[in-house]
Amino acid sequence: MRTLRQTIGGAHARNGHGDRERAQAIVRLLLTIVVALYLGVGVVTGAVSKPVGSFLTVYFVAFFLVSTLLFVAILRRPGVNHYRRAMAMALDFGSLTMTMIIGSEYVAPLYAILLWVTVGYGMRYGSRYLGIATLLALASLGFIMLGSSYWQAQPYIVAALAVTTIIVPLYAHMLLTDTREASDLATAANLAKSRFLAQASHDLRQPVHAIGLFTACLRDSGLAPDDKQMVDNIDRSLQSLSRLFRSLLDVATLDSGKISPNMEVVAVGPLIRTIVDQNVEAARWANVDLRFVKTNLRVRVDPNLLTIILQNLLSNALKYAPDAPVLIGCRRSGKSLSIHIHDCGQGISEQDRANVFEEFYRVSIQGKDVEGVGLGLSIVRRMATLMDLGVILESSLGRGTSVAITGLKITQEDETSRILRSNPPASLISGMKILLVEDDADVLMATKTMLEKWGCQVNAQQTAQFDVEPCDLLLADFDLNGDESGVDCIARVRSLLGRDIPAIIMTGHSDGRVQAEIGSADIPILSKPTRPAELRAAILARKLQLEQLDNGSKPQASESSGAMT
Repeated sequence: MRTLRQTIGGAHARNGHGDRERAQAIVRLLLTIVVALYLGVGVVTGAVSKPVGSFLTVYFVAFFLVSTLLFVAILRRPGVNHYRRAMAMALDFGSLTMTMIIGSEYVAPLYAILLWVTVGYGMRYGSRYLGIATLLALASLGFIMLGSSYWQAQPYIVAALAVTTIIVPLYAHMLLTDTREASDLATAANLAKSRFLAQASHDLRQPVHAIGLFTACLRDSGLAPDDKQMVDNIDRSLQSLSRLFRSLLDVATLDSGKISPNMEVVAVGPLIRTIVDQNVEAARWANVDLRFVKTNLRVRVDPNLLTIILQNLLSNALKYAPDAPVLIGCRRSGKSLSIHIHDCGQGISEQDRANVFEEFYRVSIQGKDVEGVGLGLSIVRRMATLMDLGVILESSLGRGTSVAITGLKITQEDETSRILRSNPPASLISGMKILLVEDDADVLMATKTMLEKWGCQVNAQQTAQFDVEPCDLLLADFDLNGDESGVDCIARVRSLLGRDIPAIIMTGHSDGRVQAEIGSADIPILSKPTRPAELRAAILARKLQLEQLDNGSKPQASESSGAMT
């Protein structure tokens, strides 16, 4: 019903000008059928003579065929085409004028369609088209009066129609102007909100990132059981805060419209395994038996967006279904794959199911304060839509909830994104010489301490200006509070050392923005706050790349992509 209302009413479609022209073409075809039926009734009842009825029948068949061709042209080449719009306007107003001239008083009600078409052009394409359509409508009335004896005998009615043809579009123009101004203000406010959320999220991520690394170092320092439990509580609170920041940044990035899916061939099994590994501690805290079903299938998808989607769904399952098992599995249907996350929690009521995908909507649990701000499922649906995937939520009170990501296209191609295990042993990167560049002193100290605990030799720098020494890996922050960014730093180090040193960028900004500035797929991006295991997996992937460089072979793109997960 909503889609039909937007199509008939001329609402600006979300996907732009091509949708507006397509909607108008659909309305034109529907109105052609309605007018033809109305004229047919006139012929049967004798209100329209048979010669006139026969002529109009042939004309409207031709009109319908031309309208169909116009519709096909819009489907094949969507977008703004002023010549096509001009032809459509001539077709619409010319046909209505001719019909009202030869149909006499029986077709007088078609003036309503003439007025609708006039206002419709303005609603779809703006005030300029509204002005042109109004002039064409007035010209049509003039030709109708000149060409029809019936209308010549009704000068006052024609005058009333002419005044109506001026007043109604004029009022529509005023509404369009007010609506446009309100829309511009809302857009500006929304952009300001998005910028604030992005900047606030970035600034707050730095200390949380440092605290997370310090906490990991503290856990590995041989604490007593009671002290280790306290560290676990701190880490649990940090993970909750980290998820909140990630949600805020994801929403800000989606609102900015800067996310563009980077579709790759991805092995689903390793990707799910990585997500499960990253949530082992969270599942333990929630007393959840977290399981997943292995699969060897590969799909074409953006691995980063799919990871965020599944992470949000799994986080919801752990929050709302504690003390119960959670299962992740896949279901194949022909050439498509769906990923399902089942929990055995208390379920979601029908009233809540209608709203769970709205921003900031949270399902309440009696007697329990659930963390979060209600952004997870909204982010899931918006990111799934970007990749033309579906999201199906099924729930039954007292039995649990199941969420499925559908429409993943199965492929037999070799994977271009290899997902590494997210928690490799620290011994695998021991002995690496790492150049660390980070302008935040706390983050610099925390990262340096963590890397040294893993056995790495760390050269820590707080600015981009330093004497470059040979190293195995460059780990740089994106923002360095100077003229140079982390990307510039990587380029300078590589130039001075004369080789493409493996590098990693860490950032509190959105991955899409940073990736666009990097312009290279061989530099993975880690979002702050970064889990220690995630950092270790990325460094291990760079070490494999370094070994390939030393062996004189070109590193595979799959490894660099895999480390970004």
